[in-house]
Amino acid sequence: MSVKDSKPNLTQSQAEELLGRVFGLTVTQMKSLPSYDDQNFHIRVSEGSEYVLKVMNSVDSKNSTLLELQTHAMSFLRQHGLPVPTAVPTLDRQLLSLEAIDTGSGSEVYLVRLLTYLSGTTLAKVPSSPQILYQVGKMAAKMDEILQKMEHPNIDALQRENFIWNLSNIPLLEKYVPVMDGDPVQQIVKDVIRLYKSQVLPKLGSFRKCINHGDFNDHNILVKPDGPAGYKISGIIDFGDMSSGYYVFELSITIMYMMIESPNPVDVGGPVLAGWESVFPLNGAERDSLYLLVLCRFCQSLVLARHACALYPENEEYLMTTAKTGIKIISKLWELGKEQVESHWVEGARKYLNQQSDVLP
Repeated sequence: MSVKDSKPNLTQSQAEELLGRVFGLTVTQMKSLPSYDDQNFHIRVSEGSEYVLKVMNSVDSKNSTLLELQTHAMSFLRQHGLPVPTAVPTLDRQLLSLEAIDTGSGSEVYLVRLLTYLSGTTLAKVPSSPQILYQVGKMAAKMDEILQKMEHPNIDALQRENFIWNLSNIPLLEKYVPVMDGDPVQQIVKDVIRLYKSQVLPKLGSFRKCINHGDFNDHNILVKPDGPAGYKISGIIDFGDMSSGYYVFELSITIMYMMIESPNPVDVGGPVLAGWESVFPLNGAERDSLYLLVLCRFCQSLVLARHACALYPENEEYLMTTAKTGIKIISKLWELGKEQVESHWVEGARKYLNQQSDVLP
């Protein structure tokens, strides 16, 4: 089965029936939410509570162990004070339910779960500032430190050896590079993959291991107003890309995504790095690989977005949200080069911390 064929396509009436039968809830409002491979609904029920119904694609639905781990991780982070959604039990007191549903081309089995709804605005919709970027870096590091303490009998399922979004698997991108044919940025992608093999792979043994959220982007971070002009993080969502990795991977992914909506993307690295290192200082090998790993995440985003558009042409606008801006940013980072960008980030982190010490009593 192709990934395209595995994506669920429930009607709203099917989703309402499922919520009543499995969770005992009566829906009063429902709207679809965008998703790559799954199907999500934001719902309000008769007593006024809000939830997110997640229907996993039929391929991922076969890996209930991984989904149980993601659900466990959210609960674990919540217990440690982080603002994440948690799963709502079914009428049978289960956190996941396997459902056979016919969406028009025969019955398929999908894993379904219901998550608590977190209010707030996605970070992508508010003005970027050094203060919120510092918070984001700090939160990313704090999250990974907590996840590293998590225990579960099936924790090895997070190894996900061929998971295409893990930064350990940059060489797997090579087979997808032809989807970039005709795009001038294709050569940068090829060069970044080559440099990853020669300069990052030999350093993996020096990186500190952890469990990564893996998709700490500006659409998966919710914020609320804080003070006259500031914002604070109110929610972290979407743990579907969780996998075993390294602390520096999370930081690289975070810096890359914070660049997307910023009017000055190269400046983003400074305050994010300052926030991260307030919790988890980098070692020499991690710091030396940061620039290349940020470029690697841009390559993943660009190449896999193009590939996804071939599968889901009707969803191209959503799928290319990051990629359109990403082409400009990766070109700029490549033009500036490793030494200039890294020194700019380190100086930006120092400058941000100095400014904060000046305003504190």
